[in-house]
Formats: sequence, C-alpha cells, structure tokens
Amino acid sequence: MLVAQGLTKGFGGPPVVEDVSFTLARGAITGLIGPNGAGKTTLFNLLAGSLRPDRGTLALDGTRIEGRRPDEVFALGMARTFQIPRPFPAMTVLENVMLAPPGQQGERFWTNWLRPGAVAAEERRVRERALHWLDFVGLTRLAQEPARVLSGGQRKLLELARVLVAEPRLILLDEPGAGVAPPLLATIMEKIVALNAQGTSFLIIEHNMELVMSLCRPVLVLAQGKLLMEGEPEAVRADRRVVEAYLGAGIA
Repeated sequence: MLVAQGLTKGFGGPPVVEDVSFTLARGAITGLIGPNGAGKTTLFNLLAGSLRPDRGTLALDGTRIEGRRPDEVFALGMARTFQIPRPFPAMTVLENVMLAPPGQQGERFWTNWLRPGAVAAEERRVRERALHWLDFVGLTRLAQEPARVLSGGQRKLLELARVLVAEPRLILLDEPGAGVAPPLLATIMEKIVALNAQGTSFLIIEHNMELVMSLCRPVLVLAQGKLLMEGEPEAVRADRRVVEAYLGAGIA
C-alpha cells in the first residue's frame, strides 16, 4: 500500500533519516519503534508531506507522493494524528470533526451564494458522518461541548474521529498511548482493532511496548535514522540489538 525507497532527510548536519526503505502491506497494523532521537517523527513528517525528502521516493497505492503538500496527501487517502492533539478549543467537538473532510463546497464563499441548497445538503451529510464517528469513539455525549473541556485521552479520540470522517485508507498514529489513562488506552486499542477489521491500515509510532507487541504486525525498528530491522513482534523482542538499544537488557 505504501512503498518508501531510500528516504533521506537532513537539516544541515548528519541525516536524521538516512536511506530508509520499507513497504506497508494493505490491511496491516505496522508498528514503528525506536529511542528518542531515532528519527521516527521526521519519518512521519516525510510520509505525511510536512517535510520534503532530500532523496528517495514514496508511493501510496502506486501514486508518487514525495514532496506533495500535507493536504494533497490527505486527499489521496493517508491521514495522520499527532502526539499532542491540538483541537480548535473554542469550537464544539462536533464542529472539530465536521471541518476535516477536504474539498467541501462551503469552503468556497461564492458557492454559498450560487448553490446554497447543495452546500446545506453536503453539510447535513458531513454532520451525519461526524456524529457516526463520534459515536464510534464514544464522544457523542460531548458533541456540543467546546473541545477545550476534553481530557488528553479524549482529545486523542477526537483526533481519531476527525481523520476518520475523511475516510482515509491509511492512518499514521503518533504515540496514541502517550499520556493516556489505562481505561482510555484500552478504548483506543479496541477502536484501532475494529477499524482494521473494516479495512483501514495503520502505521503506529509508540513507546508502549505492550501496545506494540499486542497490536502490530510487523514492527519496524529505527535506530539513528536508519532502519535496523523489520519483523514480527516476537522476532523484534528476541533480537539482541533491539533488546539492548530499545527494550532494555532485562527484557527477554
């Protein structure tokens, strides 16, 4: 589904991501692990279009996307979340979700004058989809509340609903478990599994090894900007280089 070949990115010094190549299979939940500074977020930014690679190619379903703007990548079916969600705090939870689908007719001010009926009909459809996904993530009761009242875990669920309303085929999740209380983390994991069963693919950056080992197959390991290995969770856990560098010498 996603093919990266030789992705390289630097910021004036040694490359932060260097010659990284991998393939994401359709329908997989793939994990991306590595210590702080390994280049994981930079790699995510390259995939999502926030950064342009110095070298290398990237293809989504056969379409070259390296160097495309984030909104173009989003429109092609790949969405991302962030480690620290930033909803529009004064807007309601529902409004935050409704703004996500790209290319809405109401975004062009003249369409509101020339085709008000079409704009209103599309807004009703978007609202229905937004309410569906808010119900899916368990935030329906907060739909009319301002987003600023949400907890950290609830903001991550809101961000998930916000990308889902655009119906992406591939979702990049940046540390969905970071700072989330165990009950909400369990909910997030359940939603990932349910979405994957419906055909959505995932690439997940995560430091929570329990989440990675239980959800992700395969797992990519990044070290000092380079891909150290790729394999099933059991193989990653057993690899001495990974144990020493990422999981700790005490983990079998």
